[in-house]
Amino acid sequence: MARPDKAAAVAELTDQFRASNAAVLTEYRGLTVAQLKTLRRSLGENATYAVVKNTLTKIAANEAGISTLDDLFAGPSAVAFVTGDPVEAAKGLRDFAKDNPALVIKGGVLDGKALSADEIKKLADLESREVLLAKLAGAMKAKQSQAAALFQALPSKFVRTAEALRAKQEAEQGGAGTPAPAEAAE
Repeated sequence: MARPDKAAAVAELTDQFRASNAAVLTEYRGLTVAQLKTLRRSLGENATYAVVKNTLTKIAANEAGISTLDDLFAGPSAVAFVTGDPVEAAKGLRDFAKDNPALVIKGGVLDGKALSADEIKKLADLESREVLLAKLAGAMKAKQSQAAALFQALPSKFVRTAEALRAKQEAEQGGAGTPAPAEAAE
């Protein structure tokens, strides 16, 4: 029979897995408490970093429907539960791991899909959601401006062509009926 404190820990971890849209499993062997505190701050306000027990976390992940992390629960483990932008948390982990090689990113899960450590690093190389949305909006605005310029160019080109034809007709009609100035002088 499971002890009540372990059952409560599994229930809490299960809720965290279900509430987060991403989770990154790391090994923190060799990091000090102060370094872990710095890491928690670098993840941003939409992520929590918790040192976990492998057996309880494996049970919680399976209860949440995540079985792809089972092979990664070895050694001292900690999980970053991300409820906001996963790119921001991945960047925080990547940058912290560059400065502190003791932090090893094992893998993770994003919206139910398993991610390897390399995929998490690729995710960290992406720009933030806000920047990507701003670029998309700029591209859409540019296309709309191009379309507006095209639609405006067609009528103005038509008007210029019609005016050129009218001027040409006037020149042809005016030139045939009146004598040239050189002929009138004779």
